Amino acid sequence: MPLLDHLIELRKRLIYALLGFMVVFFVTFYFAKPIFSFLIQPALADGYKVIVLDIFEFFFVTVKLSAFVALIVGFPLIAVQIWLFVAPGLYRHEKRAFLPFLVATPFMFYAGCAVMYYIVLPYVINFMLTQYAPADIEKTLRSSDYLERILQLVFAFGFAFEVPVLLTLLVRVGIVSTEALRAKRRYAVVIAFVVAAVLTPPDVVSQMALAVPLIAFYELSILIGGWIERRRAEEEKKAEEAEKAEEAEKAAGGGTTGS
Repeated sequence: MPLLDHLIELRKRLIYALLGFMVVFFVTFYFAKPIFSFLIQPALADGYKVIVLDIFEFFFVTVKLSAFVALIVGFPLIAVQIWLFVAPGLYRHEKRAFLPFLVATPFMFYAGCAVMYYIVLPYVINFMLTQYAPADIEKTLRSSDYLERILQLVFAFGFAFEVPVLLTLLVRVGIVSTEALRAKRRYAVVIAFVVAAVLTPPDVVSQMALAVPLIAFYELSILIGGWIERRRAEEEKKAEEAEKAEEAEKAAGGGTTGS
């Protein structure tokens, strides 16, 4: 396909992806109030108040929330457009390699969001407001600040749950090996704690809640990558045996014809 046709196809896919994002954005914007009410339930359940301190504050909260949720919910639509653009240039075995990871990516991200909301967030709210704030201070949460912390934690835990998808894909396409992952294990542990310290609130438990899954998923990637490499070695061995058998058959056929 000529370069111009590639550019036209890319523009078409980008337009479809943008249209999909905008549709989801407006739907999310319409339902922004119940979505935000859902997000603040962990705080309300513990008796805290969420307040607005500016006339336009909740409008910008709504826009920011709608854009972020639209990006998360609409990612499968965007991923489909990326796949439709890339897939025609891939071989059949390459499509089989990439497609499962394309499907797993949003589900793992959603799993990370669920763990953050149902397990980590209630603890973070209680710990930060009871450990550091005096008992005689009324504990209220500003809506914009609360949403910012929510998005920070969503990104952190969504990223953590994408680690096995990314590393397994790299092993699958041969960019890295499980031997290299094992050799870099100590550095991975350090990086996991650094990432957790940067992306989570400054308390040990929430940092551990992110660092431990990162390390566990790193180890899981090594296990899955080892299985992929063994399967690849078996397939290559079978292919070599089939090639040798075919060559032997041709040689035997040629000898019979000559005699």
